[in-house]
Amino acid sequence: MLDLRPAPQANPASRYHVSLAIDDAEIREAQRLRYKVFAEEMGARLSTILPSHDIDLYDPYCDHLLVRDLATGEVVGTYRILSPESAQRVGSYYSEQEFDLARLDNLRPRMAELGRSCVHPEHRSGAVIARLWMGLADYMTRHGYDTIVGCASIAMSDGGHHAARVHRQVSERYLAPAEWRVAPRCRLPVDTLDDGQAAILPPLIKGYTRLGALVCGEPAWDPDFNTADLLMLLPMAQLNRSYARRLLG
Repeated sequence: MLDLRPAPQANPASRYHVSLAIDDAEIREAQRLRYKVFAEEMGARLSTILPSHDIDLYDPYCDHLLVRDLATGEVVGTYRILSPESAQRVGSYYSEQEFDLARLDNLRPRMAELGRSCVHPEHRSGAVIARLWMGLADYMTRHGYDTIVGCASIAMSDGGHHAARVHRQVSERYLAPAEWRVAPRCRLPVDTLDDGQAAILPPLIKGYTRLGALVCGEPAWDPDFNTADLLMLLPMAQLNRSYARRLLG
């Protein structure tokens, strides 16, 4: 397996540092960033037990990747990871709220789920995403997991036309085989929303597909976030190693 572990962080040329949250205080930093992005910037309706924090029932079961700006110490990027063991303890993967994952049952023992990906608006460069993927690659390698799954969100501000175009374009090239297809619980009517025009892929989806990820079928509509969510699946055995090396440096 390709070793994608992060380089030593003593390198003074690196502006960012990636690590796993080690306590509740660090998790709260991630949750405040998520609230800033999802609620304040995107207008998501969040049910939370703490003001200005995005908190849900899956958080205590997840590992939380943090990217810090070394100059300020501020958390500027985050990802949460739900391991297969933790998914079993909580009773489901988060994405099962939106999709029927029955066809992925044989992958569950070594399938980790990504979620709540966000980057501070002042730090939206490839460097932060690269650091998050460095941390993720290290996590997958250390735990011996071989599949990554997670929702990639597309804004619905135009009523869903852009999401339908994105779905068509990624499905033409990156559609998962039938045995990995999933059914959305609240289906977005892509057949009526797609006007046939070209779409610019969201950066996260573009990055996933370049790494070798596949889209597992039609998008689901998430009314709380007002997004169309595509379920993406990346078997580590299909990782595009040349692109991963360029991305992760």
